Amino acid sequence: MTRWIVPVILIFTLIAALAACQDEEHTPAPTTAPEPAPTSTQVPPTTAPEPTATTAPQPTAAPRPTAAPQPTSAPATPEPQPTASPVPTEVPVPADDKDCGDFATYQDALAFYNAQGGPGADPHNLDRDRDGEPCESLPGGPSAQSTETMPLEAYAAEHANGPGAIFVGDPTQLIGPPPHEGLMFRFPAEQYNLLAGAALAGSPELQVPSHMFIYTSDYYQGLMQKANLTNPTELVSSGENVEIQHVCIDRNLPPCVLIQTYLAPNLARRTNGQVNLSVISYAELQIDGTDTLNQVGEGILEMVNIFTGYVAGALPALEIQSLWGSAPDWETSYTMLTLLSEDIDRIMLEATDGSHVVNRNWFAGTDQWFYSKQPLQTLDDYEDIKIRTNSASMSDFIVGMGGEPFPTSVFELYAALEQGFVDAAAYGALLAVSGNLYEVTDYMSGPIIGFGYTNNVINKDIWNDIPEDLQQIIVEEGAKAELEGLRLAPFQNVAAVAINQQLGVQPIPFSPEIYQHIQAVVLPQHIIPGWLRRLGYPEKNAETVAIYNEKLSPFSGFWINEDGSIKQVPITRGPLAGQ
Repeated sequence: MTRWIVPVILIFTLIAALAACQDEEHTPAPTTAPEPAPTSTQVPPTTAPEPTATTAPQPTAAPRPTAAPQPTSAPATPEPQPTASPVPTEVPVPADDKDCGDFATYQDALAFYNAQGGPGADPHNLDRDRDGEPCESLPGGPSAQSTETMPLEAYAAEHANGPGAIFVGDPTQLIGPPPHEGLMFRFPAEQYNLLAGAALAGSPELQVPSHMFIYTSDYYQGLMQKANLTNPTELVSSGENVEIQHVCIDRNLPPCVLIQTYLAPNLARRTNGQVNLSVISYAELQIDGTDTLNQVGEGILEMVNIFTGYVAGALPALEIQSLWGSAPDWETSYTMLTLLSEDIDRIMLEATDGSHVVNRNWFAGTDQWFYSKQPLQTLDDYEDIKIRTNSASMSDFIVGMGGEPFPTSVFELYAALEQGFVDAAAYGALLAVSGNLYEVTDYMSGPIIGFGYTNNVINKDIWNDIPEDLQQIIVEEGAKAELEGLRLAPFQNVAAVAINQQLGVQPIPFSPEIYQHIQAVVLPQHIIPGWLRRLGYPEKNAETVAIYNEKLSPFSGFWINEDGSIKQVPITRGPLAGQ
């Protein structure tokens, strides 16, 4: 775990270095560009404005649960103000606007368009003339392609360097603005692209790791197949009116903004307005998330974002996703959780009486840090202090560190820190920006690595009433939203700490002594035993423990015996294998 101490401190140095690079406009250009090159234009010198939290669009529908969930004492969330979405980058047009008759075959058109730097081999564009009318006699068109490789490459070229970009061999195509300007956290576009490119490729000098593990993973490749990018489902239904209210943890959180500004409009467009998704926050319905499995299963909520930490009391098997401290780096965390995805879907399906997992919200930039007014530098500093917890697993972590866990909702967190009800709070770095924790804290100590997801679940009756073609379009657009979330992840992971620093919060990396304590005490004596107690193991949930041993033990280095005891084993998978 100590290999992450330097990178998190050097992230701010990376921001400064990138900003300094912009001052080179008045010096001779280098003969070779760095890899990868985020943009093809020179970056003008700018001064980065102070980043602020994401601001989500206004809700598109009023609260309408069919039965009122139990209210909590949380104060109402202030109404966020919308910000404008960035203008999509236009696809360049070939200089010579040829017509259908100028090409003998589809492949001739493909070669011409690629040579001109145009939209590439897009099967929906190349078989049309300059007026947009179909060309009826281009031999070897998309239907005659012998493989799917060329159409997928064409799709990647068509959507490169902006919303919808995918990885098909060229990582530079992933670099570009997000669907909503709030997701840039007020970084100018040039600096955003530079930082995203550095995070994607990694920086050995600054010890910032590459994120290419995301795009070369089996999970990512499976998402592209699920999205059906080159052969999207044909819309058959007409006159349907499917209105779905999606309850997200907080509309201002980056994954929830992505649903509002990317998934929802894409669904409406694909279905000619027949499927409309509106987004609302937990606080706006006065729910705290602990009963969301039952609420979506019973139809009280139509569609909801399930965070396993909130529902662990009702279904501790799901807590296998959030055993804090188990992953030493982002790659390990991502790989472990993708291996669990099918198991999580099955567990949720059973727990909600058949409700459907639409897709996942990828939460990058959510390494857990302890936010406080006083620095927490040693183990003694954690002794007997009250620390806000967000889950049972985090409570076990806090106890293992010597602190006292204090449960409070995310909506009460700001006041709890401001008024001193807690001494510190465990919270994700990027989410803390949205929560304005920089106004009530001065330090952030950590991190506890976490690069994971929450699950978007739709009520079974609502799902079953949707026509089959619309269901499949929802599945495809959900997968595309995941691909987009993963495209934005490198920037969010790397920028999260830097944004906090620019807002005045000082990072205090865990010392080697603390990391050793986590590995030797917190995990084997608190985190894993606490989870086993909640599972009722070994009398219950043996199948869940078997999943842990099969899929997570090779990464974490801990094995759970049949009697519930824990032993340390060699790490055989992930970046730390063999160490």
